[in-house]
Amino acid sequence: MLSWVLAAALALQAPVATSSAAPPAATAIPPVPVVVDPIPQEQVMALPPELKARVHEVLLAGDPSATSRMQRLINFVVDDKNGLGMQYDESATYTVTQAYAVRKANCLTFTLLVLAVAKEAGLEAYPQEIGETLSWRMVEGTIYRENHINAGVRIGGHRYSIDPAADLIFLPRPPTRVSHERLLAHYYNNVAVDRLQEGHADVALKDMAVAESLDPTYATLWSNAGVMALHSGDAATAERNYRRALSLDPSDASALFNMVQILRRRNDPSAVEYQQRLSRVEQRDPLQQFLQALDYEQMGNYPRAIASARRAIQLMPEEHRFYAALARLYERVGDHTRARSALASAHSLTDDKVREMYRVQRDMIHAPVVQRH
Repeated sequence: MLSWVLAAALALQAPVATSSAAPPAATAIPPVPVVVDPIPQEQVMALPPELKARVHEVLLAGDPSATSRMQRLINFVVDDKNGLGMQYDESATYTVTQAYAVRKANCLTFTLLVLAVAKEAGLEAYPQEIGETLSWRMVEGTIYRENHINAGVRIGGHRYSIDPAADLIFLPRPPTRVSHERLLAHYYNNVAVDRLQEGHADVALKDMAVAESLDPTYATLWSNAGVMALHSGDAATAERNYRRALSLDPSDASALFNMVQILRRRNDPSAVEYQQRLSRVEQRDPLQQFLQALDYEQMGNYPRAIASARRAIQLMPEEHRFYAALARLYERVGDHTRARSALASAHSLTDDKVREMYRVQRDMIHAPVVQRH
């Protein structure tokens, strides 16, 4: 497994209930403007002539083996002296040409760039997808949960993953190879999410329509399109899109969540059925349990938060952040012994740097003093 640090690709999923020579200097370009029509598909991964020439100069000089070409590719993309020096920027959902101009990329754009360069270098490379990761945020009443995309390379009988975020994000399962159509669908989905965040829901729907045409069987796209329709005030279309998502994946947690919210808004009794389905899905999902623990913690319901954190650990006992959250919850209720135990578990599951942080935290937790008279 080859990995280094960059970022994760965004995928909007649920509205809240209440809501070599040194490279030339990078050319400064303004942020991607809001356009009425989506960027043509063939332009997304097109290599600019200058970059194509550098690929041949740096990656193919001397007729190297496939393994050497892959290693050169990695060095070329990240080396800021003799390569592109790509920098992570969470908001940088760009085409390959745009990314080359500004030397910035999020995980999705990084994958687009790697695959385009790999193809030019004669490598068998393909996109890989990891479902929802342990990463989420809330912006103005909408929850954004993140999916993750990286690049796979096949050389002989060996498969490698080129992943800029392996050390940054929680990956609950191994990556799955997906089609280039799915990869491009992710790109247009991301652009649509950006447009929605900028307040251009009508423009976002156009990019989302392209995403849906590329991979109409991907439930997340229909759920996201429903969110965008709802932002445009079209609740009927939003519900149709949620139902389409659930017809493709009956256990899609985000689509179920969205359906519950829209049915509750009109006091539809069938919301109970969807809530029950969602609860069953969440009981099997460590990420959902972890997020529930955070929600209960914010509400001050520490017993329920502890129960959800423990359930997350039961489902995925190797994730150190679950234990760290559980330790914090035990501290809040004054159970220092269990807090220290949870931190010890977190400590044992991490690398040296994070392990030391947990050790210090554990040592700062003092067990209650028992006095004898």
